[in-house]
Amino acid sequence: MKFVFGVEYDGSMYFGWQKQRSVLTIQGYLEQALSKIANYKIDVVCAGRTDRGVHAIMQIVHFNTHIMRSSKVWLKGINSLLPTDITVLWLRKISSDFDARFSALSRSYRYLILNRRVRSSFLTKYYFHVRNILDIKKMRYSSKWLLGQHDFTAFKSSGCQSLSAYREISSLTVYRIHDFIIIDITANSFLYHMVRNIVGCLIVVGLSKRNTYWVKQVLHEKNIKKSYSTVPSQGLYFLSASYPEYYSIPIKYNVFKYIDLF
Repeated sequence: MKFVFGVEYDGSMYFGWQKQRSVLTIQGYLEQALSKIANYKIDVVCAGRTDRGVHAIMQIVHFNTHIMRSSKVWLKGINSLLPTDITVLWLRKISSDFDARFSALSRSYRYLILNRRVRSSFLTKYYFHVRNILDIKKMRYSSKWLLGQHDFTAFKSSGCQSLSAYREISSLTVYRIHDFIIIDITANSFLYHMVRNIVGCLIVVGLSKRNTYWVKQVLHEKNIKKSYSTVPSQGLYFLSASYPEYYSIPIKYNVFKYIDLF
């Protein structure tokens, strides 16, 4: 049988998604919990691997098993074995042809920026603080150059193992709620540090250090040597992944719920 589930996690204490020796990872904890329930080793596959310190509102994950247990039993069991900063939100059976990674049509990320003169004493692990006021009109205008299919070499980081730098961004929005600027990006897939590099580039424009056409220039030059800073991981959230409708994956499960807390 194959099961799929949605999981949210606070990435602050973890060395990213991917399982590694001697360090805490999201994949490591999930596999440990599932394997204990099944009494044999279970491997999991996710929609999009996240880096150290990156959070997830709803990561999509699948696993295979021959153990006959109901979805409710799996859900209750796995959450009882996970640390409180990793929570499986829902779990159900899925057809054998489903793959959390390769069946995905798109992935969505959010980046949170606290944009005010002074820092906050709270939630410091969940946003990036920019003291000088950002011009979001300029950021919105310059972001339009990134929509569509392009070679995003200029927005990947060294260590990227993707064979092609071509990606397609279907949506990129920049907006403000109180003291927070939120940047949401949806694409078919992402290069290593692509979202954090795009945000770093847009911040340069928002601070009026470059004009709104500069982003277009950076994109077309395809230079992996950065003329801007990669923003830190703590402000980044994996929001969700979308799939063909016949899989009935709840892609909008509480995607936006946490922004109201700020």
